[in-house]
Amino acid sequence: MSTFLDTLGGKLAERLGTLLVLPGLLYLAVLASAAVLGQDHWYDIGHLRSFLDDVAGAPSADSPGAVALVAAGMLAGAFGVDLAARALGVGMERLWLAEAKGPLTRRLLARRRARWAMADAAFRTALVAAGRARVAEQRDATALARRATRLNAARNGIALTEPSRPFWAGDRLAALEQRVWDTYRLDLVSAWPRLWLLVADGTRLELQTARWSLAAATRLQAWGVGYAMLATLWWPAAVVGALLFALGTHKGRGAVTVLTELAESTVDLHLRTLATELGIDCPGPPTPEVGEAVTRVLRKGT
Repeated sequence: MSTFLDTLGGKLAERLGTLLVLPGLLYLAVLASAAVLGQDHWYDIGHLRSFLDDVAGAPSADSPGAVALVAAGMLAGAFGVDLAARALGVGMERLWLAEAKGPLTRRLLARRRARWAMADAAFRTALVAAGRARVAEQRDATALARRATRLNAARNGIALTEPSRPFWAGDRLAALEQRVWDTYRLDLVSAWPRLWLLVADGTRLELQTARWSLAAATRLQAWGVGYAMLATLWWPAAVVGALLFALGTHKGRGAVTVLTELAESTVDLHLRTLATELGIDCPGPPTPEVGEAVTRVLRKGT
């Protein structure tokens, strides 16, 4: 799915570039404060104030050259920290979408499959019970139908289809491909660049915004890791890091959900246009036969 996401990236790097420096400056400020306070004086704001007063009273503080040099060093350091956070964010995104290749990821995948199988069995059992109650016109038919709906939501919360990736985000994107294939017999990876050329600018913007949100979420996780590392100097940084990581995870799930729903909607609404542009007859709603014909044309025999 990396090709799929790279297509949506657009000018993502340029957009992220406008956000550099400020988060890095904040991180450097926390780093300096952590180094001054340490574990013994983690709550002592007076100690930090005294240190800042001593720095401000130093003779070099009145030197324009020294001030400019420190400012330039801080800006360079902030830019470097931001680049490191962005690189770590890219790595975390790849981890989210990774396949199960190592022993640990295979165990995670097996665990997710076991959870999904149990949830799927519970949903199907509840669905059969609700159907039988409805046929028999039992009083609890409505309650049983609601229970089946809740169990279906719980199963889909794990994965929309049987898990094939060790992490939720990768499964959601893999499920997108699988759902499109099952419904239309369409190879989404081959079709997506062509669909991208057909959609309106507003649709592209929505997709790119969702893509940007995913990158921003993994970058927020990266900042969480960075702040957690400062806990070796100042333990409250671990709390900040944990909150940032949890917030990034929450935002990332939301971004992946929006991205996959938008992408699937794009296929639903524009597959017929794509087929027509390729010279494939599609008089009504797209069918698996139409999708299969489109896939054959796009794959060019491969």
